[in-house]
Amino acid sequence: MTNPGEPTSTHCRLSPTAPASGLWIIIALSSLVLMITMGIRQTVGLFVHPLISATAMSITEMSMALAIGQLMWGVFQPIFGAWADKKGPLPVLMTGALLLAFGQMCTLQAESFWGMTLAQGFLSPAGAAAGSFSILIGIVAGRLPEGKRSVASGIINAGGSMGQFAFAPLVQAVISLKGYTGGLLLLAFSALASIVPSWLLCRQTGMGRVSDGQSVADMPAAGTPTVSQTSNTGLKQQLKTAFHDPSYLLLHAGFFTCGFHVAFLTTHLPGEVSLCGHDASVSAISLSLIGLCNIAGSIGAGILGKYFRMKFILSALYAFRALMIAVYLFSPKTELTFYIFAVTTGLTWLATVPPTAGIVGKLFGMRYLATLFGLTLLTHQVGAFLGAWLGGVALQYSGSLLWVWQVDIALALLAALVNLPIKEPKVVRA
Repeated sequence: MTNPGEPTSTHCRLSPTAPASGLWIIIALSSLVLMITMGIRQTVGLFVHPLISATAMSITEMSMALAIGQLMWGVFQPIFGAWADKKGPLPVLMTGALLLAFGQMCTLQAESFWGMTLAQGFLSPAGAAAGSFSILIGIVAGRLPEGKRSVASGIINAGGSMGQFAFAPLVQAVISLKGYTGGLLLLAFSALASIVPSWLLCRQTGMGRVSDGQSVADMPAAGTPTVSQTSNTGLKQQLKTAFHDPSYLLLHAGFFTCGFHVAFLTTHLPGEVSLCGHDASVSAISLSLIGLCNIAGSIGAGILGKYFRMKFILSALYAFRALMIAVYLFSPKTELTFYIFAVTTGLTWLATVPPTAGIVGKLFGMRYLATLFGLTLLTHQVGAFLGAWLGGVALQYSGSLLWVWQVDIALALLAALVNLPIKEPKVVRA
């Protein structure tokens, strides 16, 4: 409580003493926000060919614009994470909703590579980054004891997967009925609708205000705080410490692969389906199945994090991903094959997020989680840039995505290996 006459902050903050019921409400609202932002992001591939037909851009130009968007989504993660760590999540989430909606509207007017790059390479990814994993998981994880963070992160991450499951068939249906214009208007409206749960997230039970002299990062977490949380280490010193830690760098290397894989499929799976002679509805259903199955994958990874070291979970996820791609390449490209591939891929899709965020929290504490995890997402998006761009290059010059699939397998196997040397503390079971 502040003293009479003492100025109070206008920024919403989580109360460190939020009741359990309030925490579950916060987890649900965080999941809803991520459902909207990731639902919009993960359906961008459905617009690739309609936009190419409408603008006369080449697949290489379109892929480059979207690849830049993948990279910028990563660039904005630590920026918005640092803003949220310092000033609270509300201004970040509101700004993101507006930018995301504006990006969809600008896409309607884009007729060239530069216009598309502004809309889908800058505005949309900036808006999506402001309402993404690092912000939302950072809000919740710092208010929970260590034993509950992994599960909470998995539930929030599952919200993003639910967005893909819900948005992909809905957007494809609207595109089929009203063209890509109708689809983009739907996404713009959805982005603005995320303002409501974002506002409630900062005003719901268990949330309050703190003084301007205290940042969100300074607030204690529920349970026993770690050394990193209670120290006076500043952000610059924490960043220096992190980037001199080999385990943090290995975590970045593995997450690079995840970005390559996810962006490659999000952008070019519809093209792969088309190359195999199937209807666009097959790609929409496939993307939806990926999202649906990743709900189980994300929550499952979160639960496993309570019992096993997260580096082993990551290694297993990447190895399984490589195996599933190899099986797909040797299978006949029927509709059923795409659906089975979508189900198996969905189990690993973004299930890497909870253990990655969990390891960052274990290594450095909760104080700057949004910033440090945001930086791993930047590396994730460097891989995403290459996945989206190289897929377009492959289609433009060889008419096939085969060699990109092969690169994806090699990177997944490499990621499975580089996670093993990470020095993660053993799980202490109650």
